[in-house]
Amino acid sequence: MKKAVVLLSGGLDSTTCLALAQRDGFEAVCLSIAYGQRHLVELERAQTVARAMGVTDHRVVQLDLRAIGGSALTDAIAVPKHDDVSQLGAHIPVTYVPARNSVFLSIALGLAEVVGARDLFIGVNAVDYSGYPDCRPEFIAAFERLATLATKVGVEGGRFVVHAPLSGMTKAEIIRAGLAAGVDYSATHSCYDPTADGRACGRCDSCLLRKKGFADAGVPDPTRYGER
Repeated sequence: MKKAVVLLSGGLDSTTCLALAQRDGFEAVCLSIAYGQRHLVELERAQTVARAMGVTDHRVVQLDLRAIGGSALTDAIAVPKHDDVSQLGAHIPVTYVPARNSVFLSIALGLAEVVGARDLFIGVNAVDYSGYPDCRPEFIAAFERLATLATKVGVEGGRFVVHAPLSGMTKAEIIRAGLAAGVDYSATHSCYDPTADGRACGRCDSCLLRKKGFADAGVPDPTRYGER
């Protein structure tokens, strides 16, 4: 089996991405990043997901992006809340973490060189998402070109492929694909501002998009929602 480095946050999208990589015959080396995010519970879920899906190599890198801040996920900025997904604006929200996916993919690229993988998987989505610039197909294509220029593998004539299999899918389509691949979504976490006991807030961008996805897919939402 070919190895692939899969970025795994413990969320709905990254878990589905892992399932699709395994479905396509890759041996997944999972990489999670502890970047100072307020929703640290997602790392616990990533470990649970990795174990449940038979991943034998799951690495967690400590990288504290609170040192630069600038995001509601890493700084003293309130996470926006809404009552309905229709209230989400077209602007880039304050939950955007500056350069996060550039940093994460760079670390994944380094790990890929070390473990002999030539494929990277990232669960970015450019349909039902919050408008982050580093989730767009243009970004993924540009990073793939960079990977060839920036590595020993590239200089020696090899190449890396960055897979973003969820990019053009709606959240409902992602959920259906994950269920078909055997994903247990009750083990995943998407909320940006969870309660102290790890329940989802139900009103942040990520919660609302998740709720809508399950509703549109016509399947029960297994998420545990709570009151702050």
